[in-house]
Amino acid sequence: MASCRATRKATVRLQLKEADSTNPAKVADMASQPWLFIDMMSSELDPRTGEERYTNPQEAKYSHMDRTFFIYEATFTVPSSFGPIGAIMVENRYNAEVYVSDVEVVQPKQPGEPSFVFHCDSWITFNPQRPSTPTAMQTRRQAELDAIRGNGHGERVAWERVYDYDVYNDLGDPDTDTSAKRPVLGGEERPYLRRCKTDHLSETRVVAAGGDIYVPRDEAFTERKAGAFMTKKFFSGLSAFTTRQKVSDDKRRSFPSLAAIDALYEDGYRNQPSQEAGNELDYMDMLKKQVQRYVMGEKEEALAKNKLFMLDYHDKFLPYVNKVRELDDTTLYASRTVLFLTEDGTLRPIAIELTRPKSKNLPQWRQVFTPGSSMTDAWLWQLAKTHVLAHDTGYHQLVSHWLRTHCCVEPYIIAAHRQLSEMHPIYRLLHPHFRFTMEINAQARGMLISAGGFIESSFSPGKLSMELSSGIYDRYWRFDMEALPADLVRRGMAFERNDGTLQLTVEDYPYANDGMLVWDSIKEWVSDYVWFYYTCASEIARDVELQAFWTEVRTKGHEDKQHETWWPTLDCHESLVHTLTTIIWVASGHHAAVNFGQYPYAGYFPNRPTIARRNMPTECKEAGGGCEEEMRLFEQDPVKVLLDTFPSQYQSTLVLPVLNLLSSHSPGEEYMGTHAEPAWMAEPEVRAAFLRFNARMMEIAETIDRRNKDKELKNRHGPGVVPYVLLKPNYGDPKDMTSVMEMGIPNSISI
Repeated sequence: MASCRATRKATVRLQLKEADSTNPAKVADMASQPWLFIDMMSSELDPRTGEERYTNPQEAKYSHMDRTFFIYEATFTVPSSFGPIGAIMVENRYNAEVYVSDVEVVQPKQPGEPSFVFHCDSWITFNPQRPSTPTAMQTRRQAELDAIRGNGHGERVAWERVYDYDVYNDLGDPDTDTSAKRPVLGGEERPYLRRCKTDHLSETRVVAAGGDIYVPRDEAFTERKAGAFMTKKFFSGLSAFTTRQKVSDDKRRSFPSLAAIDALYEDGYRNQPSQEAGNELDYMDMLKKQVQRYVMGEKEEALAKNKLFMLDYHDKFLPYVNKVRELDDTTLYASRTVLFLTEDGTLRPIAIELTRPKSKNLPQWRQVFTPGSSMTDAWLWQLAKTHVLAHDTGYHQLVSHWLRTHCCVEPYIIAAHRQLSEMHPIYRLLHPHFRFTMEINAQARGMLISAGGFIESSFSPGKLSMELSSGIYDRYWRFDMEALPADLVRRGMAFERNDGTLQLTVEDYPYANDGMLVWDSIKEWVSDYVWFYYTCASEIARDVELQAFWTEVRTKGHEDKQHETWWPTLDCHESLVHTLTTIIWVASGHHAAVNFGQYPYAGYFPNRPTIARRNMPTECKEAGGGCEEEMRLFEQDPVKVLLDTFPSQYQSTLVLPVLNLLSSHSPGEEYMGTHAEPAWMAEPEVRAAFLRFNARMMEIAETIDRRNKDKELKNRHGPGVVPYVLLKPNYGDPKDMTSVMEMGIPNSISI
C-alpha cells in the first residue's frame, strides 16, 4: 500500500541587480530558463537509518512580480513522515548574481497549516565549481561553515563569502614608495584588533589601480547605496579639486588672512539630509590662582564640589611627541586642559599645560597658559587652545570614532558569521547592527587611514596616526568600559549612587543625558529578547554556538588582549544582556554621536583644527632660552603666527569635503527603533517587545525636543548654541529633517 504523501510549496522572493532587472531580454530569459533550484531538508532524522532527510532539488519557476521582488515557486511531494522542514538550500545555476530575500514554505491544500519563512538576505552567485548537494543537513552545515571560514590561504575573489582574521598589514605601500612603509598593527610589538583577511599584500595598491578591497559578498553595499556613496564621494572630491585650483602647489602655504578662511565658505560647504617626571609646583600654583578667580576658597574646595575637570592628553600623547616633531610641517605636545564648571552649568577652560618631553638634543619644556589680561597673554592663550583643539580633534577621529566603533565592530561581525547559524536568535538580533560596516571599513583602509591618506595628510600625528591608535588600544581599551555607563564613570563624568543609578557630574551634559535614555531602551529590548529565547541561565552557558562566538571574539578578534580578566563570561542573562547591549550601543548610538556631527561642528575648521603646524613662540629651543626670534615674530604679527599654526590651505580643502561625506546619511538607511527584522515580527512575544522598544524611542525623541527648548539648559539652548540632536531617534521621513544630525540613529556603522 502506498504511503501517504504531502505537498509543500516553496515561494522564493528575490531581486536582480539593477542592470539585469531593467534589461527586458535578461528578465525574459531568466523567466523561461530552468536556473533556480530548491532543496528541502528535514529537521528530524530518518528513524530507520538515523540519517537526516532531504528532498531532491526542484526547479523554482517564475510566478509574478511583487513590487521590486521577482516571485519564484517550487512544489514538492514528500512523505507524511518527512517531519518539519529544518533548512532550505537555494542553488543558482544562472550566470548572474541574485539577491534572495526569503523562502516561504506552505501546504497549499491545508489552509489552516502554518507557513514557515526561511530568511536568507544574501546574494547567491553562480559557481560552476560548486560541490554537489550533500547527503545530510549536518554535513551541509559543516560544509557551509568550512566555506565561510576559509582555509587561511589564497586571495579572495568578489563573489566569495569568506570571513577570516588578519592583522593590519595593509596600510602601507612600500613597493611604490619606501616612505610609505608602515608597521604592522596587531601582535606583541603593536597590539591591535584584527580585520577581515583579504590576502592582498597591500590593499592601497589595489585601490590605486582602480580595484576594490575584498569584503565578503554579503557585506558589500547594495547597488543603491554604492551609487549614492560614489556620487557623494565624487562630488566631494570635485569640490576639493575645484577649491585646490585656487591654492598654490605649495601644500604648506598658510591662509594669508582670517578673511581668506571665511572666503572658503562663501559658496557654502553644506551638509544635507604621566610617565614624564617634572616639577609640578609651577603648574599647581598657576592652577590655584586661576581657580581662585572663579570660586571662593582653595583649589581643594573646588575639587570637592566637582567643579574642576581635565581634558587630559598628557600620558596618551607623550610617547609620540618627539617622533611627530621629526615629521614635516607638524608638531605635537602632551597637553592638559583644566576646565571650570560655572554656575550656569557650562565648562570654561581656565588653564592649559603644554609639554615637550626631553629628547637627545633638548631638555624638557613645559608651560602653563591662562586667559590673562594682556594682549600677549590673550594671543598665547588662543594659540594654546588651537593646539589643544588639534589634539582633541585627532583623538576624536583616531580613537573615539575609528578605534572604538568601526575597528571594534568588525571582529564581532567576523565571529558571528563564523560561529552563529543565521537562524540563531543572537545572530538575528545582531545582524541589523552589522550592515555594511565591513564595506565602509575597507573603504577607510583604502583612502582614509592608509599611508598618505586623509588622516596622515591632515592630522597632527601624520604617519604616526595609526601607531597612536594602536598605543591607545594597548593601554586603555577594555570591553567592559565600552558600555556607556562605565565609560561615563571612567571619564569622571558620572559616579554610581548607592542604589546603582548614575549621577552625572555635569548635569547638563547632552551626550550623557540623551545617551542614557537610548542605552536603557536598548537594554530593555535586548533583555526582553534574551529572556524569550533563554528561559534559564544554563541554556546560555550550554549554547555551543553562542559560547564559540564569544570565545572567538576574545581569542581571535582581540587576540592581543585575550588573557585580560575583564572580559565578561556569558553564563547568565545579566552578562549576556549587558554584552549584547554594549555591542549594539557601540554600533548605533556611540557611532551616531561621534560621526554625524563632524561637519556641522567641525566644518568651520578654526573651531576644530585637525592639525597644529607651528610650535608655541615661547617654547625654548635650548636650556635657559632660545625663543627670542619666535617671540619677536609673534609680537610683530600674532595673526600670522596663528594662521601658520592652523591647517594649510591644501589641508583645509582636503578636510572639508571628506567631513561632509562622512557626516552624510545614506539612502535606504535602517534606523534604530523603526526597522524591524522579519524574524522578530514572526514571534508574537518578540514582536510585542519590539513595538514597546519603538514606542520608547519615540518618547525619547519627544524628550530631546523638549530639552532643546529648555532655556535653563545652556549647553543645548541659547544664542549661538546648536541644539543637541545626534542621539534623537527618527520618527518621520529622514529627508524631511532640517539637519543631518537629527535624521535618526542608524542601526549600523554604514558611513
